Amino acid sequence: MTTTRPAVETTAPTPEPQALRRHPRQRESGADRAFTVAVTVTLLSAILVILYPLYFVVVASVSEPSAILNGDVWLWPSGFTLEGYARILSDPGILRGFANSVLYTVAGTAVSVATILCGAYALSRRDLFGRTFLMLLFVITMFIDGGLIARYLVVQELGILDTMWAVVLPGAVGVWNLIIARTFFESNVPDELRDAAQLDGANDFRFFWRIVLPLSKPLIALMVMIHLVANWNAFFDALIFLDDENKYPLQLVLRNILIQSEVTAAGGAGAVDSYAAAQRLGELMKYGMIVVSTIPLLVALPFMQKHFTKGALLGAVKS
Repeated sequence: MTTTRPAVETTAPTPEPQALRRHPRQRESGADRAFTVAVTVTLLSAILVILYPLYFVVVASVSEPSAILNGDVWLWPSGFTLEGYARILSDPGILRGFANSVLYTVAGTAVSVATILCGAYALSRRDLFGRTFLMLLFVITMFIDGGLIARYLVVQELGILDTMWAVVLPGAVGVWNLIIARTFFESNVPDELRDAAQLDGANDFRFFWRIVLPLSKPLIALMVMIHLVANWNAFFDALIFLDDENKYPLQLVLRNILIQSEVTAAGGAGAVDSYAAAQRLGELMKYGMIVVSTIPLLVALPFMQKHFTKGALLGAVKS
């Protein structure tokens, strides 16, 4: 008796789709290599152009001014000296000016970010009556300005002349930043989300505070970074609206120190014995002041770089 084994069905392997087949890595062509080299050289050149001036300022701040004028300073200090930093840091107004700058920067950033977020969200609402007209009024201010005299009279009439608010309020709302924030809200906060929140009993204020702001962290980080840099470097409003030197920010304090260091011996230079010595000290202090006023931003910005990268194109692409 013979037994027959059941036939084993054999199925042909399913052919792999063309898109999933592995192809051997194509060799990079000469044109591709040339493009890669060109891009690399261009980027390295751009980095060098950006970083070298910063490095030169640091080196020049500890070098003899005569060596700088003679072109002897390129990569390393020549005639190492800390006299400029000693003169800057010995002034009692430095610490006071630094504290004032921190106060103006924190207050100005808080006011600017709060007003821009609230105003931009309101302008992004399609049910806001007259929002096109209001936006037009904001845009007009980008091209037409009343001028310095009109701004000074407004600040004077508001009664905030020679106060912190004279530095904080006049430039609190930047129209360009307002447009960026409005575009972000229009692209990332759909009306359906607001309708769902209203069905759950949330009013407009609660919806903005509990839902819109948590969704806007990249935008908030970008606005904070922009206004931190702008408010820290600002000095013109303080120069115009402040009379009390005890309220001067760091930039104005450094400016006054530099002016005092450049007076001639005949004009009462104090510790400076001659015009040449005054000029030498002024050159040292000029570079040192750049370093002193820039260090806080150089320390803070690397930690905020990732937020800037995420927020640089906010609102450019509708999600």
